[in-house]
This record gives sequence, C-alpha cells and structure tokens, in this order.
Amino acid sequence: MRAFFFFLFFVSTFSLPSQAAEISHSAQAQAQLAGKQILYVERAQYASDHHNTATIFQPGEINERSFAPGGAMRVYDVDSKTTRTLIESKDGVVRDPEVSFDGKKIIFSMRKNRADSYHIYEINSDGTGLRQLTFAPGVSDIDPLYLPDGDIIFSSTRQPKYCMCNRHIMANLHRMEADGANVTQIGVSTLFEGHASLMNDGRILYDRWEYVDRNFGDAQGLWTVNPDGTKHSIYYGNNTASPGAVIDARQIPGSDLVICIFGSCHDRPRGALALIDRRKEVDGIEPLVEIWPKSSRKLVGRGNLDSFKSISLFYEDPWPLNENNFLVSRTIWFKGAKGHVGNSKMGIYLVGRNGLEELVVEGKKSLFDPQILAARPKPNKLPVMRNFKDKDGVFYVHDVYEGTHMKGVQKGIVKYLRVIESPEKRTWTRGGWGGQGEQAPGMNWHSFENKIILGETPVEEDGSANFTVPAGKFIYFQLLDKDKKMVQTMRSGTMLMPGEVNGCVGCHESRIAAPHLPGKSPLALKKPPRKLEKWANKEPFKFSFMEHVQPILDKHCIKCHDYDVKNRKKLVLARDMNPFFNAAYVNLYVRKAVKLIGGGPAAIQQPYAWGSHASKLTKIIDGTHGGIKLTQRERETLYTWMDLNGVYYPVYESAFDTTLGGRSPLESADIRELSKLTGVNIWGLNSHRRALQSQISFERPELSPCLDGIRANKEKFNRAVAIIRKGGMQLKKTPRGDIESEIVVVKRLQAQLDKYALLEKERSVRDAKIAEGEKFYDPKP
Repeated sequence: MRAFFFFLFFVSTFSLPSQAAEISHSAQAQAQLAGKQILYVERAQYASDHHNTATIFQPGEINERSFAPGGAMRVYDVDSKTTRTLIESKDGVVRDPEVSFDGKKIIFSMRKNRADSYHIYEINSDGTGLRQLTFAPGVSDIDPLYLPDGDIIFSSTRQPKYCMCNRHIMANLHRMEADGANVTQIGVSTLFEGHASLMNDGRILYDRWEYVDRNFGDAQGLWTVNPDGTKHSIYYGNNTASPGAVIDARQIPGSDLVICIFGSCHDRPRGALALIDRRKEVDGIEPLVEIWPKSSRKLVGRGNLDSFKSISLFYEDPWPLNENNFLVSRTIWFKGAKGHVGNSKMGIYLVGRNGLEELVVEGKKSLFDPQILAARPKPNKLPVMRNFKDKDGVFYVHDVYEGTHMKGVQKGIVKYLRVIESPEKRTWTRGGWGGQGEQAPGMNWHSFENKIILGETPVEEDGSANFTVPAGKFIYFQLLDKDKKMVQTMRSGTMLMPGEVNGCVGCHESRIAAPHLPGKSPLALKKPPRKLEKWANKEPFKFSFMEHVQPILDKHCIKCHDYDVKNRKKLVLARDMNPFFNAAYVNLYVRKAVKLIGGGPAAIQQPYAWGSHASKLTKIIDGTHGGIKLTQRERETLYTWMDLNGVYYPVYESAFDTTLGGRSPLESADIRELSKLTGVNIWGLNSHRRALQSQISFERPELSPCLDGIRANKEKFNRAVAIIRKGGMQLKKTPRGDIESEIVVVKRLQAQLDKYALLEKERSVRDAKIAEGEKFYDPKP
C-alpha cells in the first residue's frame, strides 16, 4: 500500500470543546441532529478573485498570492457539543472532504504550504491512518468523491488550460483507483468541471463552466456524466442568464430533488441556497421549489451574471439530511455600531423548509463543507462503456428536425452536419483585448474561441446522421443546407471517450418531454458510422482569417476596397495589420457587414438568427456586386468564416506578452507617443466597442488613417510614420499568430506550452499502461 505520512500537521482524536463556540440547539434542530456528528472544515474564506472557480491559487499562476494558509478538519458531536480535530495545519489548507459510504474514512484535498499544490489525501474517521494518494508536481487535485466501487473522482489541473475570458487556471474531472493508481481524465471541456457528487442512479452530478459563442458570465450550470466519462449531459441551468452560476449540487437520497447554490460569476463559490426539481424544466424558474433567502427568487431568470452578489445572506456547500432539512455553510450576521456588518464569516447552519434556520456550529474562522459523519447507502454502480485503445467514438442523431429551436426549418433543408472542435487555451498574455470579456491575448472581435473544423457528414432524408468523432475533443455541431450555410448551431460543447457511442434525439430537443419519433429505424443507423469528410479536402486545421479569408478579399475586393486618403468612408478590405487584427477584419465588424452572435446571450437562438444567412456580406457575395464571380469553394469559405462566428486568430499563443491586446508589436511608450502625435486614442481602440475603422497600417504606414490630422505637419507626420514602421518591422521579425505556421511564441508562453506538452505525454503513457491492464502511479517527489 502506498502511503505517505506527515508529521507537520496536528492530528488528534481528542475532544477539544474550545474549538467551537458553545451553542444551544432548539428542539427542532435537536430532533434532526440528535446522535449525529458533523464533519466540517475550518479556514478563512477564499480571497475574492476573477471567478467563483478561482479558489486554487496554484503556485506559478496569476493569483498565487491570494493563498491564505491555516485551517483544519474537525468533527462536532451534537449531543456532547464537543469538537475533535482530525487534522490541522498552520501553513496549509484542508478542503473538500467527503465521507466514505461506510463512514470509516474521509477523502479530502490538502495543500501543505504556499509552495505546495493541492493533492488528494485519505484519513480514517478517528484521525488515524493519514495517507497521500496523488503526488503530481505543479498541478492541483481538488474536490474528491468516493465511487461505489471504491474508485475516486476528483477535479484536477493536470491538463493545464485557462479561461478564455481572463488568465486563470481551470480544472477537469479525473478518476483514479482507491490507492491513487491509474489517474485518467473523464472530462475535456475547455474551462472548469467541479463539485462532483453522486446521484441516486450512480451518475455524477457536477457543475461545468464552458462557453462556445456565448457570454462567459452566465455559462455555468449543472451537468451529469457516468463515472467512466461517458454520456456528459446537461442537467440544469445552462441557458439561464441569472443565476450566473449554478454550482455545488447534491441530489437528496431517495428523491429527485437537488439542493444547490445559485451564485454569481464574479464572486466566491457562494450564493442563494436553492432546491430544484429538474422534472419540471432544465432552465429558468419553473424547477425552483424553494430558495433561501426567499427574496432572491425575483433574481432567477431576471437578473444578470452577478445579480446574486447582492443578496442579504450567502450560502455555500449544502448537504441534504433529507428532503426537508439541510446542513449548509452560511454567513453569520452580527450587530455592530453601524448596524449589520460582517458578511464574511461563515458558520454551519441547519436550514429547513418549515422556516427553520439555526446556527449549529461556529468557529474562530469560517466553517465550510458540513456533512454527517456516518455510513450511508451506496448508489448504483454503472457499467464501463469506454476503453483506452480506440482513438474515436461514435455519435448519432435520430432526427435533426426534432427540437425546440428548429422553427421554420422544413424537412429536407438540412444536408450536412459539421463537427467543430473548440480547443483549450494553453497560455495567456498580460496584455488583453476588450471583447465580450478580456481576451488575453486578443482572439476575435467579440467571442473568445479559436476553431478547428474536424469535418462534415451527410444528413439523411429522414434527418438522421451517424458518424465517428475523435475521442477526447471538446466539440460542437452545426447543421448546414445545400450551400453549406449554417441553419442551426450548438453554443455549448460535448465530448466522447474512446470507444464511446452516444447520441441524441434531435437538435435542442426537449430534455423532459417524450420524443415524437416514428417507429421505423433511422436511415443512418442502418449503415456503419461514417468517417467525417474533410472540409475543403484538408486535414483538420485551426481556422485563420488571414490565411483563409483574406486571400479571397485580396483576389476579388482590394481593387476597389483599398486605403484611399481622399475617401475614408470607403470600406477597406486590405490585409494590412494593425495592433490588434488586420484592416479587413476590423472594418467588416465596424461597418456591420456581418451579423454574428459573438459572446452571445444564454438563451438558445432560433435557426438563421446569425451567421451566413443573416449577414449583409452573404447578400453581396451571392449577388452581382462589382461583377465579381466567386468560386463555390470561395463562397463556402466565407460562409464558413461567418458561421464560425467570425474568428480571426488560429492560436491563443502570441509573440507579445505585455503589449496592447497581447498582440501589438508596439510598446506602451510607442502607443502613448503615437496617440499624442495624432490625437487619436489608440488605447481606446482596444475594444469591440470602438466606432473607428482600422487606423494603423504596419505594412504601409503612410496610408494609416490615424495620420490624417497631421499630414500637413511634416515633423509630427514623419515621427508617427517612424513609430508605425517600427511596429511593422517588429511584427515581421516576430509574427504574432495571424497565421499559425508563422508564429514566434514569446518565452514565458512557450514555457506554459512545454508544461502542457509534458503533462500530455505523461497522460498518453498512463493511458497506454491502463489499456494493458498495468498500474501507474504519480511519481513521489
């Protein structure tokens, strides 16, 4: 047995009454808690940060200084009102405990000190037998969960990726054996998968933050997955604008109800305590059975991503005793000289649907993660439906026309289904672009993602499709008509494990209603799964505006749509690069030639709402504008670019780190001087809200529109031209990523890429050993 014991921590089985404040319990509370022991964690509340998932403060990451050491895991005996400490650390933090099904062990995450990362540990419920299970250096393992077969689920940064709207490390679901062997990744979404808990049927309920072509702030809901990583599926809240976060959920034993937290994007992992019944709906207020505080009900579906920051009381880490009573961490109010103050210290409360809300345990610091230390029934053990050898899985769709958001789409319109990968962000820059959130570096005008077209597959006459997809990719689907224009699209992602077969009834079909399906078997399922057809006869690639769209504009448009110092109202479609993108890209957006959703709303959109069918540019290229005749491939390329939500950069990496937009070859001093010389606020152009067309041409500095006001002043003009030319020379020397093959990655970002590559290599070795039936452990330091 692999075990690693620490003597740096205080470990005790003695009762320590002084660790918890003496509290008298009401008769109601005593009736619910008599004879019980409550496990909890005592520590400081996590520091406020960018997002509710930013609680790791991993060494080497942007928010590492926010780590606040000191904490303990304790057990409170309700009858004797005494507390015993299982483990305590002055320099570290204990978090995320989970009691085993027999009540004899506790699994948790711990960080020994500021230099350490979080690892998974196990301890006996009497405080003996502490052992470390995971050892991977430079990564964080949190939120562990026992499975019925003894294996363990947890969230980890072992595939290091960053939120696309900022610079913070994210985590995915992983699984390992009881002794820490054979860690394998079971979730590959591009942001955060956390707070895993078990449902009564054996599935895992977890919260997922992810976005594809949508707002970053309201894209965190509840999802389910089988313990082997198959069948990821929406549970609740993915398309609800408020609350901005639905997190930390647990299903009530013997019930369909789920207790969870309705929280905010830019807050700690806390909010209102909510009881939901998913049988009623998968979004909005209909499933809401109860909410605490009651006044927060008005915010559901009517607020915004951060509305739940304004509530009067905050709840965290709910634990159901039964369908009517819950343990939960809650803010403790106390009266000071100026009335109610505080709102930061948390205690353990008993909350009941009958109006009971009583403080049960209070500590010197805040208290979190309450749960009953006792045996409990095991949920079902689900069979394994994946392997470790196949490179692909299979997706099928029964009928693409079956869906809640297919209004006006007649049978036979959809001819193809396109499969697109949304890759993870492996690096970040200190400079950023103001898209829908802060992109670091700038990627697109408004949305966050780069895109890889994996291929397309035909849709049968009855609306069915059956096709193979590479496993381990975060992907989404688009429906296309005969011209390869988008009819409808997903704005969320899905994934397959190796060897998995998964399918859906239709596109955005109802999750709670019985499907209306004919009795006969779909045509696509009568044939073997199709291999995806290559887009434009190319292997999968990262789409680039400069590489794939701009050559078409150069060939057909530039004769009439080039820079003209005498006519600045003209739509300029030149390839000239500026500090952020290139001229054509900026101007197509500023002049509203395309109607794209960008980082769009939470609500599912109706077909044809945006993209190639809705854009002015499509009417131009499909018409006779200027006598231009595009080839079919050229038209399809432009349609595809619009339907990919108008992406620009193919990569998250950049040649520049600290400069404007994370892409500018000009330093801050150059930008300030250029702004002062020209009277044009170049800093103010670093956002999708800008009203000006492209103002700088690095390739042809003299034609830069920002110079128009100083052309008569030769001294200013020449100096400004020299600054712009300097930027052009630097950009030529160190390409920033407009075309993937030409990029020169800045040193700090290359180190992030190297770490990712090393961990991916380790993962491949580990999966290969698992496939051969071998054991593989994290190497000990």
